[in-house]
Amino acid sequence: MNWPASQVRAVAERLNEHFGFYLTHCRLLAESRSPWQHIEIFEHPLFGRLMRIDECFMTSERDEFFYHEPMVHLPATAHPGVRCALIVGGGDGGAAEELFKLPDIEHVTLCELDEEVIRMARQWLPSIHRGALDDPRLRIQAGDARSFILSTAERFDQIVLDLTDPFGPAIELYTVEFYQACQRILNPGGVLSLHLGSPIHLQESMRRIHASLRAVFSVVRPYFQYVPLYGTLWCMAMASDTTDPAALAPQEVDMRLRHRDIRDLQLYNGQTHQALLAQPNFVRELLSQSAAPLHRDDVLGDIHDPAQLPRITISES
Repeated sequence: MNWPASQVRAVAERLNEHFGFYLTHCRLLAESRSPWQHIEIFEHPLFGRLMRIDECFMTSERDEFFYHEPMVHLPATAHPGVRCALIVGGGDGGAAEELFKLPDIEHVTLCELDEEVIRMARQWLPSIHRGALDDPRLRIQAGDARSFILSTAERFDQIVLDLTDPFGPAIELYTVEFYQACQRILNPGGVLSLHLGSPIHLQESMRRIHASLRAVFSVVRPYFQYVPLYGTLWCMAMASDTTDPAALAPQEVDMRLRHRDIRDLQLYNGQTHQALLAQPNFVRELLSQSAAPLHRDDVLGDIHDPAQLPRITISES
């Protein structure tokens, strides 16, 4: 794309004090400072349109399936048939779009703290949400997810925690107490998925989030996918009281996908289901180490906070 030089710039994310990731030739399309965070929409020659929040890359048109498909379909396929689901975060609409591929889905609740994320995604990222943000089966619940989950009488077959990184407004949503609240509103056999961060540069926070899940759920299965926009190997996890995705053979996964007539998947199938769940030896060692679960009253100084990292300056030359 031959944009004028005055319209493009390099955009970087500091992942930890020793490691970062940057994109050159980004053109700013829109930005907004909500009461909660700084939201930007860029256009990029490789990733297409992408969203960045508080200087962290969130999602892009051309790689969103690397993240959204495993987050939704690995737990959904393990479940006998998801009818009602809750998304916490996920204002870009990508997780909702994947849930609406499920044949039995009747309604989805999207609990997003920041309505500005939804507004900007609706306007600028239609190829990610593909109309899901306006689907009549979607109910948007704006505001604090924790308050909603503690007060609701609803029950869900699947919960997707599609959150920003564990700092700022999202930090309480990575604690034992929050996972206990989620467990309460899951139907029997219900499944929960979330991201744990990277085993490369967020090892301590990843171990503590994993320990927090294990303090609540009987079944916790970490799984792994390289996400291009994140520039690294990324860890997600599925948790449940009874449902175990590791019990599914590749043939069973493919049979369920065919039987449920789930289409338009770019990443997920029976073989990748097993590959996602495979743990490298260094990850096994990492997750076997003792880690303290996170509680609401903890001082979370070792949880990733990019605001505490020095800024990156990059030249376009």
